[in-house]
Amino acid sequence: MRTPICEKLGIEYPIFAFTHCRDVVVAVAKAGGIGVLGAVGFSPEKLKEELDWIDAHIGDLPYGVDIVIPQKYEGMGEMDADKLEKMLLDMIPAEHFEFASKLLSDHGVPEWPDPEDKMGLLGWNEAIATKLVDEALTRPKCRLIANALGTPPAHIIKQVQDSGRLIGALCGKIKQAKAHKAAGLDFIIAQGSEGGGHTGEIGSIVLWPQLIDAVGDTPVLAAGGIGNGRQMLAAMAMGAAGVWTGSLWLAVEEAEAEPAQKQSYFNATSEDTTRSRSWTGKPCRMLKNDWTEAWGDPANPQPLGMPLQGLVTGDAIRRTHKYAAVGDCQKVAFNPVGQVVGQINSVESTRGVVQRLITEYVDALERVNGLMPDA
Repeated sequence: MRTPICEKLGIEYPIFAFTHCRDVVVAVAKAGGIGVLGAVGFSPEKLKEELDWIDAHIGDLPYGVDIVIPQKYEGMGEMDADKLEKMLLDMIPAEHFEFASKLLSDHGVPEWPDPEDKMGLLGWNEAIATKLVDEALTRPKCRLIANALGTPPAHIIKQVQDSGRLIGALCGKIKQAKAHKAAGLDFIIAQGSEGGGHTGEIGSIVLWPQLIDAVGDTPVLAAGGIGNGRQMLAAMAMGAAGVWTGSLWLAVEEAEAEPAQKQSYFNATSEDTTRSRSWTGKPCRMLKNDWTEAWGDPANPQPLGMPLQGLVTGDAIRRTHKYAAVGDCQKVAFNPVGQVVGQINSVESTRGVVQRLITEYVDALERVNGLMPDA
């Protein structure tokens, strides 16, 4: 099952694993796929630390880095990160910080140990993402860059391609895919609405074939709702060059999530997710809980645009991660995940997930082939 993009990247299977965990990046690579480290939320210094670790443990295998430069966001054009942060903080009403803080305290989530340690602006803008790209491109084993929101700026596309690497981006609409193709991206990730994180409104089984037809020979990776080999086969049958997966890796053995957070995924059904602007400022699929309900109540402060809302919620993200099992933390935790969460019911090893995908894919393919009449 080696597609042309596998040949370009030197991987065995066209399985792309988006994850914020460096251990999963390495484990997926060693199992035959390619891990893509989500860098949003990392400072350039933190990304350097993570990539140093990956480089030391991955051998000669390739990996990727995912950044977030939205097509539109507050403060666009300002490339000084410090100035941008100050400008954005001045735009946020105090009541938003107060509302977020009260939600955490009402659910028994402890304060961060060092009150002087502020989260600040860690992503969701070009100023910081450019620095992350610069760091990633110092790594020979980093073979691709992906942008999670919108077509990357032209100078970043050129920078990545001139370095001999591939660059792609996610999208949930046909017009976005056409814009990606026109910009000369090497691959496009078609994410259906049921996927975790930032998604559009069109379901995968409708989006994938239309988008693949619309962009011609540009390779398309299918994302949104892929939790087993049967779903992977469906994507490949529609013409996808591979699959882009994320939710699958949230609760594997190697994932850094706390046990309480993993249990939240195991307890959830496919009906327990929602698209909410409550954490990032843009529609993002996650587990429904008291936090998403509170920010969705018209009587309460409404989510701000990106990256303003991220400045409001950054402290909540790290506190609910650190104190996942304390009080009613999971009722206000940020748990981005797709509707495929209903298929995530136990801890598996990363290698086991990859092997299961391939085995199920082959079994499903043989079953479909068996339906054909004899010649």
